[in-house]
Amino acid sequence: MIKADRTSGHIDWILLLAAAGLMLFSVAFVYSASSSFADVRLGSSDRLFWSHALRVVVGLVVVLVFAKIDYRIWRKFSRVGIVGALLLLLYVLIAGEARNGATRWISLGFFSFQPSELAKFALITHLAAMIAAKESYIGSFKRALLPMLVWIAAVCMLIGLQPNMSTAAVIFTIAMTVLFVGGLSLWQLGGIALLGIGSLVVFAQSAEYRMQRLMAYWGDGENYQLDQALLAFGNGGIFGLGPGQSRQRDWFLPESYGDFIFSIVGEEYGFIGAGLILTAFCLIVWRGLRSAKWAPDTFGHVLATGITITLGAYALINAGVTCGVLPTTGLPMPFISYGGTATIISAAALGVLLNISAQAGVYPGPQTQAAAVANYDIQSRAAH
Repeated sequence: MIKADRTSGHIDWILLLAAAGLMLFSVAFVYSASSSFADVRLGSSDRLFWSHALRVVVGLVVVLVFAKIDYRIWRKFSRVGIVGALLLLLYVLIAGEARNGATRWISLGFFSFQPSELAKFALITHLAAMIAAKESYIGSFKRALLPMLVWIAAVCMLIGLQPNMSTAAVIFTIAMTVLFVGGLSLWQLGGIALLGIGSLVVFAQSAEYRMQRLMAYWGDGENYQLDQALLAFGNGGIFGLGPGQSRQRDWFLPESYGDFIFSIVGEEYGFIGAGLILTAFCLIVWRGLRSAKWAPDTFGHVLATGITITLGAYALINAGVTCGVLPTTGLPMPFISYGGTATIISAAALGVLLNISAQAGVYPGPQTQAAAVANYDIQSRAAH
């Protein structure tokens, strides 16, 4: 792969502004979606508003801090990161905080966080580091693929036991994509994917509520949450009811400020508002993949691709769930849904992506690429 000349000090403003815009607008979205719930349950309609606003501010600071840190440092600490994430996932199973029948949180009194949010990016980082280290023999099952599968299986199994099958399934899929980008063959990945799908089928059948969700998705059953979400989109129409005018948030739609906030956006801002949100994510994916293409090394290339795919996949799945295209899951909309862990961890990942972008020489576009090709030709002639 031909690499562009490294540059420093750049920032991909399209990528940054798209993500920062989503984070800033999410403050208004969360306030509107949570005000009725917070007023009755928490005694103040703006309780969740201030909490989320503080997390957005912290998230924006985290983006800028991580954007200034050379992304190569994460390769050195990738093993420490993945081991730490696994220990946190084990702690969750032993002494985690249970909510709605699932144990996914670690409570520190004033703050709770989900280790699974950290684990997915720790896994991507470690896989990128392993791929870079094993690049010369990446096709070897025993030396390359098997060690990576051990880490993937450990993360997915511990998350699945919470239980959180949807997150485990998405992380497994993202991991397979990262391995493909890293150079593993489709034959190897195809066999592993079939094994993973079989495991998910068995796991899905092990709990009645999972089967009910799947049956409801296929039209054989009721899904109250989805029905209310679709009503919200229907109420919004093309232009929406207007900011703060949602009807479904008032005790009709559960998790209206969390996993199903996209439907509230559709109700208040209409098809146009929802379309703008998806357009922002398309910009993030476009710029992220462009940065990955011109990353200075294999680690940066795989890491940037993994981060971009993760942010894009979560957004796509969340939108698909709220629209009834996909089965109901508990995946948040990145940068928009209420939740401190997801916001801050995603912000850190975005900062890493911005650092890779700055060193990839993305700007000024075609001229930089042409210079890179010319430089490559010169180096090739010199080597021979």
